[in-house]
Amino acid sequence: MTDSPVTLITGGSSGIGAAAARLLLDRGHRVAVTGRNRDRLDRFTGSCERPEAVLGLTADAADHDAMHSVVETALKRFGRLDAVVANAGSATPDSVIDGDPTRWHEMVLTNVLGPALLIRHSMEALRATRGRIVLVGSVAGFIHTPGNLYGATKWAMTGLAENTRRAVTEHGVGVTLIAPGRADTDFWETLGGRPEGLLLTPEQVAESIVWAICQPPGVDVNTVVVRPIGQPV
Repeated sequence: MTDSPVTLITGGSSGIGAAAARLLLDRGHRVAVTGRNRDRLDRFTGSCERPEAVLGLTADAADHDAMHSVVETALKRFGRLDAVVANAGSATPDSVIDGDPTRWHEMVLTNVLGPALLIRHSMEALRATRGRIVLVGSVAGFIHTPGNLYGATKWAMTGLAENTRRAVTEHGVGVTLIAPGRADTDFWETLGGRPEGLLLTPEQVAESIVWAICQPPGVDVNTVVVRPIGQPV
């Protein structure tokens, strides 16, 4: 147990992050998850079958000091860090042409600064374990949607994944971008409702995340785009 791998997941108390945490726990890993809502974190950790192997940490993924503290606390609790998953994110439904700029600040910080902070603060520990970084992007980071700033933040994450890979591969650290298509999560509540058609489940996206984390030593899978059958873009 004390030698089992440890993964830190931002935005891990619900949706895709929680599904990935449960799947890792089922495979014998230890997991730290972050979220901004303490009650939601407590409900998640309390529902896990191995509560001793999961740590819930209240933090804003876009806060420098908070993310430094999260990494240090996870290391103190578990003694190592083998993977990090930048999953925390938010969206607005409007356009840069005629949208509300007051809604963009939090989204841009969470979606772009947040993953960069996680990489920065976890890198020393990941070098020690020759670990892995997983960034949860989006199909929107490959296909433009007219005027969509959320999509632009995901294009930024697509770029972050590759420039991070080039910076850390010599240290034995792997970097994977997981880019899901439409998934059945609370994400759609901020966008006016779920789209029609088949959606990926959080568990299906989580399978790709865990697959990337569990690759054999020496294997670096870099980009995985996963859509539900029938998604046209």
